Amino acid sequence: MADNSFHDYVRELFAGVGPVQVKRMFGGAGAWCDGVMFVLIADDTIHIKVDDALKAELSAEGCGPFVWEPQSGPRAGEKIDLGYWRLPDSALDDPDEAAIWGRKALAVAKAKAKAKKPKAKKASKAKVPVGKAKAKGKKAKR
Repeated sequence: MADNSFHDYVRELFAGVGPVQVKRMFGGAGAWCDGVMFVLIADDTIHIKVDDALKAELSAEGCGPFVWEPQSGPRAGEKIDLGYWRLPDSALDDPDEAAIWGRKALAVAKAKAKAKKPKAKKASKAKVPVGKAKAKGKKAKR
């Protein structure tokens, strides 16, 4: 299948999750909903974002992780688990089942994105530099 038609298929398959966008990245693509990536597409295989509980469910379905092996750089040859597992075969032709898995993956992706978000710093009160403040009732000398 050509990339564009496979990307259309992924959008249709997960339509029950919400509006899905597919964006190319590196050698594959990612599917996004509500501002987070919840699907990884590599070699026309669909992988969904997981946490430990979802890994256990997918493992029981006979699925496994997507493992990336960099070909160059300091981590060349290393096997890296990116936190995505293959979607069960039974969901590939069943949009209702795919939406169930997709909603679980989206919840995981949102929780992980929220956990990574840095806390906003509290605004401190502005301090006037010494020697710059005007005394009450007096004009500053120039």
